[in-house]
Amino acid sequence: MATAIHDGHIVRPDLVEHYALSPEGRLREEDPYTGFIISDITNQVIFHRSRFEIDLNRSRDGAVYVRPEQAWGLKVWSTPLPPECEETSLAIHDDYYEALGALLQGIERRHSRFVVLDAHSYNHRRGGPDDPPTDPSEAPDINIGTSSMDRSRWAHVIDGLMEHFSGYEIGGRTVDVRENIAFQGKGEQTRFIHEFFPETGCAIAVEFKKIFMDEWTGVPEIDVLNQIRSMVASAEPVLERLLGRGQ
Repeated sequence: MATAIHDGHIVRPDLVEHYALSPEGRLREEDPYTGFIISDITNQVIFHRSRFEIDLNRSRDGAVYVRPEQAWGLKVWSTPLPPECEETSLAIHDDYYEALGALLQGIERRHSRFVVLDAHSYNHRRGGPDDPPTDPSEAPDINIGTSSMDRSRWAHVIDGLMEHFSGYEIGGRTVDVRENIAFQGKGEQTRFIHEFFPETGCAIAVEFKKIFMDEWTGVPEIDVLNQIRSMVASAEPVLERLLGRGQ
């Protein structure tokens, strides 16, 4: 299964009047096109609401950004968010994890073991559109986050997936794939899966550097996006073989 829980840009109408942050500012920190990237995986979960409404990859007590330090220093709200608005957003968080748990229980019953590719993306031109990008030594094309898992249990899956991705070229050069460099996979979704499915669920945080778009305008590079989409699609049978090898 693959998820894109930061793909969304939609916000509830009752929140619009409270935002200090513009739609463009919100888009810059969202993960657009991650839903497209995983769209050939057989089982998909794509969340269409903005992380600036509710962040499903944060624990419940931090899933609504109320302070700038929770949101990369950005002032999200023009005035304090009314408690009823926050509670409505937190109810979505509750509903999501209840639904995710039920879905994965069904997959576990049928298949015994499963992999979840938790797809995200990240900025590498934070200084501005004309400033140099982040040093590539600190910003791989694909960052694999594994800190919340039992690495020894799933080593054959992680290593095999990284080897698979590393065998591709995008934009004429070999894909740079590394583990726990820009991010360590500490999000709530992978933590949840590894807590409730410790022996059967392998949740891998896959962070794609935004080489497939202009992170300041939101304009995509369609050719690059299609290449990444094909690369991810081709990983599905590889992961199935790797899972079978570990049984």
